Amino acid sequence: MKTFIIHFLIAFIGSYLYFKYGDPMLPYNAFWAVVVAVFIMFVLWLTTPFYHRTYFHKLPRALNFIAYFLKELVVANLRVAYDILTPNYRMKPAVVAVPLSVTTDLEITLLANIITLTPGSLMIDISADRKLLYMHTLYVKDNDLESVKYHIKHGFERRLMQLTR
Repeated sequence: MKTFIIHFLIAFIGSYLYFKYGDPMLPYNAFWAVVVAVFIMFVLWLTTPFYHRTYFHKLPRALNFIAYFLKELVVANLRVAYDILTPNYRMKPAVVAVPLSVTTDLEITLLANIITLTPGSLMIDISADRKLLYMHTLYVKDNDLESVKYHIKHGFERRLMQLTR
């Protein structure tokens, strides 16, 4: 995380200096300032294997995590919207106890927030020993609670663990 913050500051300052004191070939506006900053961050990211190996691998994982979350968010929104707009009632709500592999407060909080942000699911509670996460979900096909657990563990939790460890 420190490396990312340092790279972000270097890219921000580098973009500022490029447009302030350089002879920029690009017009000075917010779009091109962000493009230059992203380019500087990309160059810095390419050099990280020389001094910080794990950071080089975490950026693609972070992008994968964000893309997966956005995909799940869109799918869940469409599922809930379809169920609201059609006359048939397709919801089969259930409370599911998902065993946790994440252990730190940060990981548990991020997982709980991601579950809650996804429409149709809501994090209810964590067990006292922090081994189970209780969540409410609106869609359980054929009372198959194991598929809901599998979806959380091998979707969100796996990608979150790859990102934080």
